[in-house]
Amino acid sequence: MKIEEIAFSCYPVTDMKRARLFYEGVLGLEATMDHEMEGGHWVEYDIGAGTLALGVAPGMEPSRDGCSAALEVDDFDQAIEELKAAGVEFNFGPMETPVCHMAFVRDPDGNSIGIHRRKVSDG
Repeated sequence: MKIEEIAFSCYPVTDMKRARLFYEGVLGLEATMDHEMEGGHWVEYDIGAGTLALGVAPGMEPSRDGCSAALEVDDFDQAIEELKAAGVEFNFGPMETPVCHMAFVRDPDGNSIGIHRRKVSDG
C-alpha cells in the first residue's frame, strides 16, 4: 500500500447549523459539498489540496481531546484578533516556535482547531 495524501480530516459535530455558523461565519470557509442523508449530514470545505469535513452521524461524537487540524492563514495576527473579537475560546496560544506562529481554538462542540502561519525559511 502506498499512501498518496490525506484525503480529508473530519470533525464530528452535534449541531450542523451551529457548526456551519462557526466554520463559515467566523473562519470564513466556503462549503464545497453539503450532503444530508438518513441519520446524518456531511459538509466539506476544500482548502488548498486538502479537505476539512464536518459530520453528524451515529457513533460520531465530538471530543475536546481528539485530533485537530491546523489552518494556514495569510495574516496570523489579524486572524487572532478576529477570533478574539468573535469571542472564540482559545485552547492555547497564540505562541511562536522556531518555524511558525500558532494558536488552537475551540469550535462550538469543543473540537480543537489550529490557526497557523509558517515562517519563511532562510535555507
